[in-house]
Amino acid sequence: MFSSRESRESGAAAKNPIAFHAVTLATFFGASAAPTPLYRIYQENFAASPVIMTVVFAVYAFALLTALLIAGSISDHLGRKPVIFGALLLEVAAMALFVVADGPNWLIAARIVQGLATGIAGASIGAALVDVDRAKGQLVNSLAPLTGMAFGAIGTSAFIQYGPFPLHLVYGVLLLGFAAQAAAIWTTPETGGRRTGALASLKPRLTIPPQVKRPLALATPVNIANWALGGFYLSLVPSLVASTTGSRAPLTGGAVVAALMAAGSVSVFLRRARSPRANVTFGVSATTVGFLTVVAGTHLANVPVLIIGTLVTGMGFGTSFLGTVGSIMPLAKADERAGLLSAFYVQSYLAFSLPAILAGFLVKTLGYQLTTDIYAAAIIATGLTGLMASRARPERATTAAQES
Repeated sequence: MFSSRESRESGAAAKNPIAFHAVTLATFFGASAAPTPLYRIYQENFAASPVIMTVVFAVYAFALLTALLIAGSISDHLGRKPVIFGALLLEVAAMALFVVADGPNWLIAARIVQGLATGIAGASIGAALVDVDRAKGQLVNSLAPLTGMAFGAIGTSAFIQYGPFPLHLVYGVLLLGFAAQAAAIWTTPETGGRRTGALASLKPRLTIPPQVKRPLALATPVNIANWALGGFYLSLVPSLVASTTGSRAPLTGGAVVAALMAAGSVSVFLRRARSPRANVTFGVSATTVGFLTVVAGTHLANVPVLIIGTLVTGMGFGTSFLGTVGSIMPLAKADERAGLLSAFYVQSYLAFSLPAILAGFLVKTLGYQLTTDIYAAAIIATGLTGLMASRARPERATTAAQES
């Protein structure tokens, strides 16, 4: 049975490499969200504190960032397929670590391996997609991670609620899926080439061109608020939902997380042609209204209000990302973009992980509700500060970004 499925995947991969790479990229990010609905169960089973669980979450971001900085361009030198294959093998190893995990240390090890695998895969699959079709590839690179995380959160929740072996089943399924993709990758065409300089490419390069320094500074508050929001949802929201609403059904917390990612994916698709300035304005506004609704939902212990607020927040989440990236990347020259993107992701993943760890400490002393109130106030204030700064940005810079 497995071999016939593998054969079908191989044939599909050869005929439609964009679809295969899109599914593979989405699967990596779906797997990255798979532990989110399990954090509350891990905390109870392993007698771990909220701080430990947010560390388990955060080490993934640090490992992913490390992989992006060190191996982000390695597929330019070794070829796309060998690097994607290596990332898939690493991900298989990560899933195996999750399956055998019997304590927080095992979870931390699994998340580190998973972060390295996802960082390598994200860069190399993203490059392969653009190699095949630049326009479609860029769109898939924006949509696949959010779509994958939505399916990862809701799928894991369903496995926990309705399937056997709640701590293991999803990882076993993912392990088989990644193994099949590792076999199928060799049937796809090689879209990259080989060239010298592989070792030199492992040296991290952070570059902020002079013409991008001010736009990046103006975009920074919105970017930090946006990634801190994502980190909060993926690390603490299922536990928050259980604590404030009394609903301990895994699908409830998973649905709230999935709603953020699904709405973000839809907003990226619908607003992809809008100007960066318009997207930042819409994104911060939607995030502010949505997150205030989420806070109200937690105080009212009302799950439908929570989900409605999250859908609005998700629209802001996806659109703010479009706006911040669009406000800086077109201003860089072709040979400056890789270094600028690395610098942007350093800022982003630090905002994704460090505030989540702080939230874990706050939960331990203040509880989930007050921590959410403080976190929401900080994110909304930071985002609105960035919005006011971006609206004061000189029109000539905005025009240059739109014309590039």
